[in-house]
Amino acid sequence: MTLATLSRCYVGLGSNLEDPRQQVSTALVELSQIPGCALLASSSLYRSDPVGPAGQPDYINAVALLETRLEPEALLDQLQAIEQQHQRVRRIHWGPRTLDLDIILYDDLLLNSTRLTIPHPFATERNFVLWPLAELSPELIFPGDRSINDLLVACPLGTLEKISV
Repeated sequence: MTLATLSRCYVGLGSNLEDPRQQVSTALVELSQIPGCALLASSSLYRSDPVGPAGQPDYINAVALLETRLEPEALLDQLQAIEQQHQRVRRIHWGPRTLDLDIILYDDLLLNSTRLTIPHPFATERNFVLWPLAELSPELIFPGDRSINDLLVACPLGTLEKISV
């Protein structure tokens, strides 16, 4: 574990297999148990249409706000370990999954390594990321001075549905 100053990061959660609502709810508890991290808040759960291959079940999504002492790639290792505990299998790009955990933002960091890109490269295009993110932080500014409100205008709610608070 690499220690750093306290940082705030947003983690996207998604599942569309094996009781997705329970998968996301359990993962939120597991995020709070990562050494060097504290779960500050989590959004409501949202039902979203799948992105990727046709014929997938709908997804359950949420966003969590963490405070962490972990460097981004050390946090990624912890997130991938949680995915493995949920028997995540990576067979098809954007295919169905028991659990997907993505670092959306990490402070104001811009990072593009072989393992990790921050901000998440598709975050600003996905309503199932932006709307829960806006619920948590309505005044959020993305790197590049893009407000969450401006991003929401460009990425409407569409068929995204809040299913629990």
